[in-house]
Amino acid sequence: MIAKVTDDIIRRSEPTRRAYLDQMDALAKTGPARGHLGCSNLAHAYAAMGDDKTTLVADRAPNLGIITAYNDMLSAHKPYETYPNLIKEAARKVGATAQVAGGVPAMCDGVTQGEIGMEMSLFSRDTIAMAAAIGLSHNTYDAALFLGVCDKIVPGLVMAAASFGHIPAVFLPAGPMTSGLPNEEKAEVRKQFARGEVGRDELMKAEMAAYHGVGTCTFYGTANTNQMLMEFMGLHLPGSSFVNPETPLRDALTVAGTERALEITGLGNDFRPASQVLDEKAFVNGMVGLMATGGSTNLVLHLPAMARAAGIILDIDDFAQLSAVTPLMAKVYPNGLADVNHFHAAGGLGFMIKELLNAGLLHADSTTIAGQGLEDYSKEPKLIDDKLVWTDGAGETLNDKILRPVSDGFQKTGGLQSLDGNIGRAVIKISAVAEERRFIEAKARVFHDQEGVKAAFKAGEFTEDTIVVVRFQGPKSNGMPELHGLTTPLSVLQDRGLKIALVTDGRMSGASGKVPAAIHMSPEAADGGAIAKIRDGDLLRLDAESGELVNLTEGFEDREAAVADLTANAHGLGRNLFQNFRNHVSPATSGASPIV
Repeated sequence: MIAKVTDDIIRRSEPTRRAYLDQMDALAKTGPARGHLGCSNLAHAYAAMGDDKTTLVADRAPNLGIITAYNDMLSAHKPYETYPNLIKEAARKVGATAQVAGGVPAMCDGVTQGEIGMEMSLFSRDTIAMAAAIGLSHNTYDAALFLGVCDKIVPGLVMAAASFGHIPAVFLPAGPMTSGLPNEEKAEVRKQFARGEVGRDELMKAEMAAYHGVGTCTFYGTANTNQMLMEFMGLHLPGSSFVNPETPLRDALTVAGTERALEITGLGNDFRPASQVLDEKAFVNGMVGLMATGGSTNLVLHLPAMARAAGIILDIDDFAQLSAVTPLMAKVYPNGLADVNHFHAAGGLGFMIKELLNAGLLHADSTTIAGQGLEDYSKEPKLIDDKLVWTDGAGETLNDKILRPVSDGFQKTGGLQSLDGNIGRAVIKISAVAEERRFIEAKARVFHDQEGVKAAFKAGEFTEDTIVVVRFQGPKSNGMPELHGLTTPLSVLQDRGLKIALVTDGRMSGASGKVPAAIHMSPEAADGGAIAKIRDGDLLRLDAESGELVNLTEGFEDREAAVADLTANAHGLGRNLFQNFRNHVSPATSGASPIV
């Protein structure tokens, strides 16, 4: 199946991929761009470089462009404050140079959940891609280093790396924060607050104990799924994804990543441009990693957009076919009680990659920044006598409650499933959904925003099995915000013994999953999709095992689609600036992007 899916992608993508590679090859053949610039152009580029000017003017050593998502209101990106100086010094030691080419915005979905700002979250991915492209447009770099971790930041940076695919791209992670209050305990306090059993002071205490320091949140949401993906796709150094920030090993990996970027430029003998790394095999490897780890549903949006930037066309059926043959090997919150630090300690990505390679579930010959083939990624980095070395990773799981071999997975298939039927196409994350909850046939209750759901919950209106439909939440409507605020009330209803599911053209984050949620519905309601024809009381069926999502009500398809007043989505907190994005965004099934 791995070969079949890859061949399908190659055939489907042949015209666009060929055109892309021809463009990248033409750019690469011109050599280091700064060698063709005029003296005045170069003077502007080098004016602030101090003692590095001599090296830059000599034009014999590589120059790295740093794209950074640093800010100090995101825990995951705070560690990047010190990276540029560390990178520059590492470059100097080998006679090379590095410059901060530009910064990109990095917003936190955890801050904007349920707020207006969340309506710009998905489009921030495409803004990041464009901002990174502007930084690199000075065209004076032999390779690019990308500093970014979280939800939309890494996908946006990959899109930019693909657009500048004629030079190498190395991604340098910052790592997860150390473990705090266990995620399950935090979730329980949230539910207690929703039930009115504890006050806001107890809720705030729990949240602050969970999100307590620098680094990514420790649950297996989109940010940490991104880090997994960069390793499976060969854009990180092996074993670097889940090393905690502000540790000697973390700094050593940053230095090593800088040195590797310098080794693989066109000035050396091991040229590895991003266009060669970001090929069909890399994206298949990434999708397999997504299934094996039960990763975030957001990547079903991001991977197609990332791939299209490299001339590759993915379809949600690719995800479903790979899920059917990939066992779920990890149980990390919300799919289990462990966090990513526990996962890493149990053997982590190195163990998983080794197992999947041995089972023939990954392309072993893929091109990576580290070398040829994924075998390097079964090793783990260590500091021995202050020297960074890679040793053999765990040969067996060190905790089978968190991590299991291919032969004994937590379930036989991956964590994601595609859904199809007369309502449209959608995706569902089932790795955290109990088997008895994967089928539901119940009446619909329709809402046009998540606040309506919360109000109905508080009023005690949910008294029977229900499929909650939240529409006009797609990219054309309002930028496709995450509806993570629904997780707690829907979970409470499920805990009361009701069968509950969600159907929406919006998103749910990688933090969600115990309530069956059919998300990314396409066509969306604002595009005339059939989700706009559902009425209160319609009988719906959601079968996550068979991939069926249908409205069983007679005459459903003959109805007029509902229309919503979306004018309020066009102003406030800069939303007016994104009207062009909303007008031209592609469907969720092809990445929900206005630029690729």
